[in-house]
Amino acid sequence: MKQEFNKGIILTSLGSFWWGFIGVIYFQYVSFIGHVELVVHRCLWTAVMLIFTTTFFSKWKIFLKILSNKEKMIGLFISGLLIFINWAVWIYAVATDRIIDASFGYFIMPIISVLLGYIFFKENLNNKRVVSIVLVFISILILIFFNLKSLPWVGIIVALSWAFYNLIRKKINVDTDVGLLVESLYILPFALIVFYILTKNGFNDFSLSNPGLSLFLLLAGPMTVIPLFLYVRGVELIGLGPTGMIFYITPTLQFLLGFFYYNEEFSLVKFASFIIIWIAVIIYLKDLYETN
Repeated sequence: MKQEFNKGIILTSLGSFWWGFIGVIYFQYVSFIGHVELVVHRCLWTAVMLIFTTTFFSKWKIFLKILSNKEKMIGLFISGLLIFINWAVWIYAVATDRIIDASFGYFIMPIISVLLGYIFFKENLNNKRVVSIVLVFISILILIFFNLKSLPWVGIIVALSWAFYNLIRKKINVDTDVGLLVESLYILPFALIVFYILTKNGFNDFSLSNPGLSLFLLLAGPMTVIPLFLYVRGVELIGLGPTGMIFYITPTLQFLLGFFYYNEEFSLVKFASFIIIWIAVIIYLKDLYETN
């Protein structure tokens, strides 16, 4: 049992590290092609990667079972739209030097998920979680009141899209990877249309005449799927509580990269709001630790 728990800790930590460090470095490095084409490649190669993994793990029966369930297919269409928004806005953040704003979103996302769980699933809200939620809203109000221009819209959209995505996925309850395949297939036709338009107008960087770059862009799929597999497997082994705490590796690394490595602007107003967010996170993590 202890061995499985330790394995879960390692897998979840690797997934969170991948999202917070490796993923940021990769997508920022290739952001010169433009965030629109980069989003297209993420959608396209994620679908290809998931087709491969579904075949490798022999999950096509699960896939076909989902296709026969109208309610789940409607749910996955909505969650597919949300994950597309999340991917698109996050890549936009990375490409436009707003990684710190994106990290803001991932700091507040689990706390927003707690609020959504209370609203939609009547999950318990103790005093500590209420305080965390209130502090999140206070931090946002501070940004609005003192400087609307510094409001991290990117982070808020990232947080809301991911929190509502998790809410819908919890409600329809399908395998994480197979569900993501269905979502990716919903998105794929639109991604192909956009890619065709980019290619027709000569705005694409992906080309057979540049095989090195093209092969590098193929990694957008594994960069999306691998950390997901690592994190989800960790959840299966140790549960949501411990993985919820480990997840904060992701926004912490994003923040550190944005501030120290990419030298992004970080105003005093944002700094004050982040302090409040970090207090909210500490309270939330303390509650998670005490209840698990």
